[in-house]
Amino acid sequence: KVSESVREKAWKTYESLSAADGALACNKKKKETWGVCIFIVAIDLDEVSFTFTELLKSVSMSVCTFFQFLKEVDVNMDTVSTKVDSTVSRLKKKYDVLVALYHKFERTCGLIYLEQPSSEISAELSSVLVLKNYWITFLLAKGKVLQVEDDLVISFQLLLCVLDYFIKLSPPATLKEPYKSAVTAVSVNGSARTPRRGQNRSTRTAKQLDTDTKIIEILCKEHDCNLDEVKNVYLTSFIPFLSSAGIVASNGLPEVEVILKQYDELYLKNKDIDARLFLNHDETLQPDVIACSQLERTPLKNSPEEEISLILPQTPVRAAMNSIQQLIMILNSAADKPSDTLITYFNNCTVNPQDSILKRVESLEHIFKKKFAEAVGQGWAEIGSQRYKLGVRLYYRVMESMLKSEEERLSVQNFSTLLNDDIFHTSLLACAVEVVMATYGRNASPSDGTSAETDLSFPWILNVFDLKAFHFYKVIESFIRAEPSLTREMIKHLERCEHRIMESLAWQSGSPLFDLIKQSKEREGQTDQPETTSNLNTPFQHNHTAADLYLSPVRSPKKKASGPSPSASSTPDAQPSVTPQTQKPQKSTSLSLFYKKVYLLAYRRLHTLFLQLLSEHPDLEPLIWTLFQHTLQNEYELMRDRHLDQIMMCSMYGICKVKNVDLRFKIIVSAYKELCNANQETFKRVLIREEQYDSIIVFYNLVFMQKLKTNILQYASNRPPALSPIPHMPCSPYQFSNSPRRVPAGNNIYISPLKSPYKFSDGFQSPTKMTPRSRILVSIGESFGTSEKFQKINQMLCNSDSQLKRSAEVSAAPKPLKRLRFDIEGQDEADGSKHLPQESKFQQKLAEMTSTRTRMQKQKLNDGNDTSASEEK
Repeated sequence: KVSESVREKAWKTYESLSAADGALACNKKKKETWGVCIFIVAIDLDEVSFTFTELLKSVSMSVCTFFQFLKEVDVNMDTVSTKVDSTVSRLKKKYDVLVALYHKFERTCGLIYLEQPSSEISAELSSVLVLKNYWITFLLAKGKVLQVEDDLVISFQLLLCVLDYFIKLSPPATLKEPYKSAVTAVSVNGSARTPRRGQNRSTRTAKQLDTDTKIIEILCKEHDCNLDEVKNVYLTSFIPFLSSAGIVASNGLPEVEVILKQYDELYLKNKDIDARLFLNHDETLQPDVIACSQLERTPLKNSPEEEISLILPQTPVRAAMNSIQQLIMILNSAADKPSDTLITYFNNCTVNPQDSILKRVESLEHIFKKKFAEAVGQGWAEIGSQRYKLGVRLYYRVMESMLKSEEERLSVQNFSTLLNDDIFHTSLLACAVEVVMATYGRNASPSDGTSAETDLSFPWILNVFDLKAFHFYKVIESFIRAEPSLTREMIKHLERCEHRIMESLAWQSGSPLFDLIKQSKEREGQTDQPETTSNLNTPFQHNHTAADLYLSPVRSPKKKASGPSPSASSTPDAQPSVTPQTQKPQKSTSLSLFYKKVYLLAYRRLHTLFLQLLSEHPDLEPLIWTLFQHTLQNEYELMRDRHLDQIMMCSMYGICKVKNVDLRFKIIVSAYKELCNANQETFKRVLIREEQYDSIIVFYNLVFMQKLKTNILQYASNRPPALSPIPHMPCSPYQFSNSPRRVPAGNNIYISPLKSPYKFSDGFQSPTKMTPRSRILVSIGESFGTSEKFQKINQMLCNSDSQLKRSAEVSAAPKPLKRLRFDIEGQDEADGSKHLPQESKFQQKLAEMTSTRTRMQKQKLNDGNDTSASEEK
């Protein structure tokens, strides 16, 4: 099946791999390596003449093993192109969704159908045939009506529609309760299997759904799925699919041959995974626990030998449904229009913004609905509208919360300038809709990091709303603080969005960031800086809100003079009536804060990579950081249409080169690929000059080195440049309330809030029913019996050999409640940072105090024993 051109180029690739370090094409891996080479070249040349499953069968590999081996083969930056990476990413996401759905499908069918129905049921209706019929119909429906095939939630809702349809066509004798009673009731009221002749099938099914919703209600309740959404999917997508596929019932069930033939055509056209093989538990589709991403566990384990956590991992489908249920329950009390409180704020404005707000919400709904249908499929416009409306509810809710906070902070009720700012509203609405989209777009592999994104993931919303990333960034932190009900996953998602903006999206051509930097430089005749380096080693804390950032640098000198505190100095709406021409413009708050956050992100990543590669050369880190920081501050044009990590890797390579430390780019890239935020395109496709891209090595030689050659060579002289201070490493400003915090090492003691239940049927706030097994489970605020439990916990803590780590952080920002590891000297797993020297002294002092106190307690106990002994004598 492979063309001659593919075969020839694949052989050259094979030979180059055989000659590479490690010689991957060894005797045991020859066939596998040859298969990978054919795959790579066929995609690059657009000559794929085989399906992915056919290739896997030929080389006897599973999907996961193949992906893992492809990663190992990619030893040089030019072995696997970004085009191949993109194809693999799509296949991986589709596979992850199919695995999750098939496991859910099998378990659900086990709850619906009897394993051995009564003898009067014909053999044709055996459970094996039923499974085959249902699954292939679902695959066909998914392939025909869904353009975004890696969307787990929509796919699952479609699966429930398929199940509902088939259950109604099944003989009651094959069903378990409560499905049997529901189908019997339908048959009594008017059987779905005895329709009137000549009646249009689509019309008939639509009417049937209107009157016979009992089964879909049972399915939705069982899986914590929103009934209205599933009914919408049924009417707008599933019924049109039945008509287009021409499925006809025979003995109550669609004909398998018709479905098989249509799916076969679809599979051969897509040339990807034959998902019918899940039914046979085919080895090519079996998940590899080691190679594939595993379900996230909380709390994280130090080692595999430790006991499995008490908190059991959820399946991807269950986790997605729970997140959606939680969001819907939060927004149930919210309104689709501005509340009375918001209207009061609007009326207090000099220019009432209500009409423009309502018009903007309405016009963006039309745009969103259109773009959603283009991305997912034309039949899904109404589903898009439903999600947008949830976003609008969240938008009004957060806006009200923000205004209340601003009123308390500034003692101002007139927010006319802010509330008439189009960019602020567009950003706030985009953030609210992004939270909804991310909740619904939860991937089947949550631990897969950035590669787990779907086509509707951020920054998709920016393109829909025609919004600049830099403007979106301004609202993120205030949004999180204004909505306390956001889940840990959503807070982390918004933080990842912020990181993506800081690392690349804000640096794209056309971004307002470059104009701000230019104005900042010109204001003080090139001496002003976006963020002075002297501020980097001060604790990261600020009182700036979205209002400050959107209206910055507009300030009120009058308020600044009379304000009681620094936080009250930025009064967004109380502007001066006359601005003197001679008054020097204020420095941009949004630019200053942005740069400070960029420096923190940049140093954290550099430090992580440095520990992997150059821990034996600690003296090099401040040099690399100085070059890195200098580039971001003074040669910021190098960041245009490029990535923060590209500058980081080039800075590391440049300093090592000039200091005669042997560190090749290949080694840097290999280590970088293991970072959680790494993306293949970052080092394989770097902008060289206009519309010309190449690898990061070419970028270093032709661009980075040429621009910074003089500066880099200074580090080789006896008088190197002054070192930039290391940024003060704070904790995340975003508090994660759902993750347990481990107290000391060696003892499995965690502090954790009460968990939300896996199923929400008992109410939103009800705690999970945990099983402590042999552990001590104490819930603060509840009666737990005797004081022995606390005494035992205290004893375990006091007797621990490890020193308790206490942060020297003086920032007001709360520490993320991530599990901390205190047993590794000087390292905090929450942020990966080294401790400051004064912190180590503090630890030593604490240890001395603890040791002294323990000796005194022992001495007191011994004295008491001696006294009692002498009294007995």
